[in-house]
Amino acid sequence: MARTDGVRPLFTWTRNKTAKSTAATGAGVAEEVTHIKDAEHAGAWQLAWWKFRKHRLAVASGIVVICIYLVAAFAEFLAPQGAGDYSARYTYAPPQQLHIWDNGEFGLYVHGYKVRVNPESFAREFVIDPETKIPVGLFVRGAPYKLWNFIPSNIHLIGPVKAGQPMYLWGADRLGRDMLSRVIHGTRVSMTVGLVGVSLSLVFGIILGGLSGYYGGGIDTAIQRVIEFLLAIPTIPLWMGLAAAIPPTLPPLQVYFMITIILSLVGWTGLARVVRGRFLAMKNEDFVTAARLDGAREMSVIFRHMLPSFASHIIAAVTLAIPVMILSETALSFLGVGLRPPVVSWGVLLQEAQNIRTVATAPWLLLPGVAVITTVLALNFLGDGLRDAADPYSD
Repeated sequence: MARTDGVRPLFTWTRNKTAKSTAATGAGVAEEVTHIKDAEHAGAWQLAWWKFRKHRLAVASGIVVICIYLVAAFAEFLAPQGAGDYSARYTYAPPQQLHIWDNGEFGLYVHGYKVRVNPESFAREFVIDPETKIPVGLFVRGAPYKLWNFIPSNIHLIGPVKAGQPMYLWGADRLGRDMLSRVIHGTRVSMTVGLVGVSLSLVFGIILGGLSGYYGGGIDTAIQRVIEFLLAIPTIPLWMGLAAAIPPTLPPLQVYFMITIILSLVGWTGLARVVRGRFLAMKNEDFVTAARLDGAREMSVIFRHMLPSFASHIIAAVTLAIPVMILSETALSFLGVGLRPPVVSWGVLLQEAQNIRTVATAPWLLLPGVAVITTVLALNFLGDGLRDAADPYSD
């Protein structure tokens, strides 16, 4: 007899729940089977991309790295001031807090400064004046510049509405220069030094490592002995000795390129060993033998058949080498044997942090170090993700 009280029988509810669970399980199995079929027909790059997407930390780090390179590309527009703009009135001015709301309405502003005399040291120091408001705007007119050296403009992303008013979101240095602007401008130099240095190391590593692994014999022995000799020399003293030999009278651009070459002299050794190992493992593979029998030249076999087969490993190795280059340039510039003013890099900016007394009274001078740490961590996490994705069959 059917029930009319609106209560469903227990066995009916259980049967429906079991049916829904079975349907969900079936859908999950079908989706997994479809994914397996797609994986069977996917190429190596597609499999690497699928595996890389699962590494969420690497994906987030990749976004951070892209943003950092965008900052380097549009440094003049993003920086509130020029790299060399200074104001002697605001030496060691502390950072200002950017306020978004003004009396309940949207309006950017910072508080001004007032000067007082320290009763203990009798030194002049700046303090934030909460009674003074300096309006801040977006896309404001400021110091003129040439974006990428050929697009003239004077529009800055953020800055005081009235030109000349103090705005130091990250504080000022001993000459009254805006630290935020100098860190942004230094991003271009530090990031490109790493990129150019790794590019040179990539060329040296692929050519010498490929020749060593492909031909073997005396060529392999000679190249490996050179690599072992370079690796036996302590890296930092070697770089310091070579950098100290650069004449101080050279223009900053020439010093920049010479520093990148010096960093590349040792950086290629690790990549050359990776390439050599892959070539030794692949030179007797069937597809390499088929290319030789087909009449392909040796250079064609190397660069058209063998090298593309492990390009993902090279990309991962290069990504992990970039932070090493950045740290090396920062260390050389910090020690005074790398890039020198007026060139602005993170290492040059950290030179002022050598004075403990200055850092104790102006800790914001260490902010370039935060940029270095963030960039190096992001590149390392990205490199780890690319390295795992380079071998999609490891799981």
